[in-house]
Amino acid sequence: MRKNTRPHPLALSVAALALAGVLAGCTGMAAGTGGKASTGMRVASAAFADNGVIPAEHAGAGECGGRNISPPVAWSNLPAKTRSVAVLVFDPDGAAGLGVSHWVAYNIAAERGELKAGEGQAGSNFNFTMGPNVAGAPAYRGMCPPVGDRPHHYVLTVVATDLAPGSLPAGLGRDALLAALKGHALGGQSVVGLYSR
Repeated sequence: MRKNTRPHPLALSVAALALAGVLAGCTGMAAGTGGKASTGMRVASAAFADNGVIPAEHAGAGECGGRNISPPVAWSNLPAKTRSVAVLVFDPDGAAGLGVSHWVAYNIAAERGELKAGEGQAGSNFNFTMGPNVAGAPAYRGMCPPVGDRPHHYVLTVVATDLAPGSLPAGLGRDALLAALKGHALGGQSVVGLYSR
C-alpha cells in the first residue's frame, strides 16, 4: 500500500503560525502573492525537491537510519537591506503534533548564499551561531520519526533579517530566536521535505 505523502494542511499550520508573527510586519510581503515575498526570495536544498523525500543520510544516526548530516540550503534574491539570515528546520508533525525543532542557525552573513551539507554538526566552526535543538544541543539533530508513522514534514526555512551577523547572542532556541527577530525579519521562504522509516 502506498503511503500518502501529500502535506496535511493542519500539520503544516503549526509551522506557518510560528513564523507568521515574525514575518507579519515584513514590508517585502505583498497581497496576492500567496505569502511569498514580492522580492522573489528563493530557498532550495540540493538534497531534496520541495515536497520531495529527504535522503536518509540527513536522518539521525543509528536506529533513525541516517548519518545525522545537516542538509544543504541555499538562498538568493533576498529583500533589500538583508544583512544576515537564520535557518530553521522544524517538524510540525513531531511530538504528537506539538512540533520538534531540529536545527536553529543564525547570525549567518547573507552574502554566503548557502550552508553546505554537514555545516550543522556539533563542534563546527563556520562563523555563525547555532541554538539548541530539541535535545538541547547547539547542532543539527537528524530526523527520527516513529517507525510506521506517515511521512513527517520537515520545514526548512530561511529568514532574512536586517541584523548584522553576530548581533544576536548565543544560546537562542527556536522560540527565543523567533521572538528576537520580531521587527527585524524582512522576509522568509521555506521548502518542505518528507521522511519516514
